[in-house]
Amino acid sequence: MNDVIEPVNLGGFDPVADISSPVDSADASDAVHIRIQQRNGRKCLTTVQGLKEQYDYKKVLKALKKEFCCNGTVVDDPELGQVIQLQGDQRKNVTDFLTKAKLVKKEQIKVHGF
Repeated sequence: MNDVIEPVNLGGFDPVADISSPVDSADASDAVHIRIQQRNGRKCLTTVQGLKEQYDYKKVLKALKKEFCCNGTVVDDPELGQVIQLQGDQRKNVTDFLTKAKLVKKEQIKVHGF
């Protein structure tokens, strides 16, 4: 009767943590990070960070908004630079869009979140 079931330690796997190896560290500056941020309730934001400075962020944002029928903005962050924010969970859509438009290679995209 006094058998208490202890939670099993699954090795401390953190799905949100970045996994980087010494080989990937050279390409870390070229990586485009696509993240999801939970808001209140079912609402969430998708952020795109790390696009090259040569691209016009406003034009990329306009194309993304038109393609996915969602709203968005470009935010100037002092640490991260310019970050594109889109309404909703657009991680897969943004990944496909950036690779089809040949803005970045598939290997350069890192998707974070759930």
